Amino acid sequence: MNDTIDMRPGEVLETEHLEPYLRAHLPETTGPMSVRQFGNGHANLTYAIAFGETEYVLRRPPHGPLPKGGHDMAREYRVLSKLWRTFPLAPRAFVLCTDPAILGADFVVMERKVGIVIRRELPVRIATDPAACRRLGEAFIDTLAAFHRVDYVSAGIADLGHPDGYLERQLDGWVARWEAARTPRFPDATAAIAGLRATRPESGAPALVHNDFKLENAIVDRADPTRVVAILDWDMCTVGDPLADLGNVLSLWTDLGQEPAMGSSTMPTGAPGFPTRAELIARYAAATGRDCSRAAWYHAFNIFRYAAISQQIFARYVRGQTTDERFKDFGLFTAILVARATAMVNSGISAQPSTDVRL
Repeated sequence: MNDTIDMRPGEVLETEHLEPYLRAHLPETTGPMSVRQFGNGHANLTYAIAFGETEYVLRRPPHGPLPKGGHDMAREYRVLSKLWRTFPLAPRAFVLCTDPAILGADFVVMERKVGIVIRRELPVRIATDPAACRRLGEAFIDTLAAFHRVDYVSAGIADLGHPDGYLERQLDGWVARWEAARTPRFPDATAAIAGLRATRPESGAPALVHNDFKLENAIVDRADPTRVVAILDWDMCTVGDPLADLGNVLSLWTDLGQEPAMGSSTMPTGAPGFPTRAELIARYAAATGRDCSRAAWYHAFNIFRYAAISQQIFARYVRGQTTDERFKDFGLFTAILVARATAMVNSGISAQPSTDVRL
């Protein structure tokens, strides 16, 4: 478990009730139990649980008040207990616990997928290989297209969401979360919100939506880092407008020669060889047959969505609900994202062609 850390103060799992519960409910629990924490997440708390040589992943919500509909462990279990059969890149979930006596919160336990998670830096073996970077970028967008082609009825999760009115609910929901995360210093997102509402497109045919599809939520093969072997973080998965996932990718993607999309290297796709945003849109459209001419709206919406997420995290830090020092500067990060979303709206996102989605 060399990609984990010692559990942070305030985020330590109490094992007195957890260990007997897991031994009674997991398929393989031979050997002593050990717990480590995955240290890179910003929302749900994620842990590596080992019984001898057998490893699992446990996920639970962060501490403190939670936004309505967020950090839904029951939803994650509902998806992953079925989706792995038709989309093998989804980890198989084994356990959902809703008994607060065990950990004080709902949690889900799933299989551990092994590989490399790419965050701010590329694996050394492909970092200076433009051809490999292109293969990785294409594999990543092809994985998204394959996920959106899954027959969610056959997968047994047709009742996961209500696709009618999905975009309107998403926008209203993130605006509500934005307002609920107010802190003493709070950027003005009025223009961005008004512009997104005024130009909201009509959705096409519904599909499964991951709602947090990004390179950091993918695992790539250790032997071949251009091959995706798993997709993680399923607690917001639903049925709706799949272009919301494409917009999420665009909002995090950096084209060669540009400043990082989020003001930092959230995804290190600015290296030579990676497809541009325009190439991603074209490849996705060809693989799915979907009309991507309004991709810029989904791009701008996701910039605002990340502003709301950043503000939620910053508010937790300000309110003392987390002591994680990584979050102390998220107020500035929020302001940057609001400015970017506002700039996109002011540039006329409703009129931009699908090949013009740059910030």
